[in-house]
Amino acid sequence: MTSKKSTKKRYNILALIFGTVVINYLDRTNISVAASAISESLKLSTVQMGSIFSVFGIAYAALQIPGGIIVDKVRLRFLYALMLFLWSVATLFQGFVNSFKVLLGLRASIGVFEAPSYPANNAIVTKWFPETERASAIAIYTSGQFIGLAFLFPALTLIQDKVGWRGLLIISGIVGIVWAVVWYAFYRDPDQHKTVSDKELKLIKDGGGFVNTVKKASKKETFNWDDFFEAFKHRKLWGIYLGQFCMGSMSIFFLTWFPTYLVEYRGFDFIKSGFLASIPFLAAFCGVLLAGFSSDFLIKKGKTPEFSRKAPVLIGLSLSTLIIGANFTDSTFLIILFLTIAFFGNGLASITWVFVSLIAPKRIIGLVGGVFNLIGGLSAVIVPFVIGVLVQDGDFSPALFFIGVLTVIGFLSFLLVVGKVKRIELKESGDEIKGIGS
Repeated sequence: MTSKKSTKKRYNILALIFGTVVINYLDRTNISVAASAISESLKLSTVQMGSIFSVFGIAYAALQIPGGIIVDKVRLRFLYALMLFLWSVATLFQGFVNSFKVLLGLRASIGVFEAPSYPANNAIVTKWFPETERASAIAIYTSGQFIGLAFLFPALTLIQDKVGWRGLLIISGIVGIVWAVVWYAFYRDPDQHKTVSDKELKLIKDGGGFVNTVKKASKKETFNWDDFFEAFKHRKLWGIYLGQFCMGSMSIFFLTWFPTYLVEYRGFDFIKSGFLASIPFLAAFCGVLLAGFSSDFLIKKGKTPEFSRKAPVLIGLSLSTLIIGANFTDSTFLIILFLTIAFFGNGLASITWVFVSLIAPKRIIGLVGGVFNLIGGLSAVIVPFVIGVLVQDGDFSPALFFIGVLTVIGFLSFLLVVGKVKRIELKESGDEIKGIGS
């Protein structure tokens, strides 16, 4: 913090989060690429595969609130490196399984260790970025899941073709272990970063970033049940919770059953399916970046928070309903087109974390993020298993209708339930920020 020149270290931190999100989704979705081969190798039914997809979501969702609390209390440099290492080791071990139960347990452990990741991402961006840049920052790191998978799907199919599904999972785990070392070596909170300038710190702080993260010993915080219940008392929080669940349902379809849909239901060649699967992910990548930058642009132009923050989400959820169109054609071009438009819409809607950053009470932003991701994460529990049941006879049409209906519910939740985009004040706290409209 000695430089007189203004630095831009926050973008270096954003690059670290982006890379971590790519690794995160690599380890979530490699199982979907390998699903057909695993199912054949271990003699698993569609319901068992649905259980393997869902058990990650069960563990991930169950640990969201504890994970959010941990994010508020533990230094993110250490916490994130530990999480990365542990879930990557579990990913690597999946390459050696020979039974359904062991694979189920390892998938659950990945969910446990990844649980604090998105509350941590949100907390980091809230520390490092002023509010006028926050939607863009969230869009950039969220795009990591889409751009990563757009290129990873073809790469993962080729890797599996060369070294098998076991080799695919082992390689994925090794990549994550290496990235854990990278994270620990380079991440620091703003007040602990040795080369960030005073000007950049002032820009962040004046813009609403939470720069001062070191607590004095005399002010050490303990867990507070009143704060815990605050995360459940406000209608606008329930609006974003329900909306996140519905928005996440489509993401979960693409992260779990999508390759199986292309290969087993639509009859596409395995290698070809990997390249076709990349198209919707590229569209979602474009969607989330467009949403983030346009939302911040509208805020800077003086548009209301309700319009600036909600418009991309509502437009995106509207487009997502077009996934149902794939039920009414056998044309490869039209199938991919409908799925691409739908996932582009999902990308537009994927800046929903900005609502946590701007609405949650300051001192429990990690906890609210945990609840938000818990309820959103329930889609990863419910949707894959429900789809596994719906497609037992080999027909994916009911599954696509199911996802389409959920997106409509999400649209209504963000439109009617969330209300004003304004930070919630805790009356008993003297340091809460007054309502912020951006």
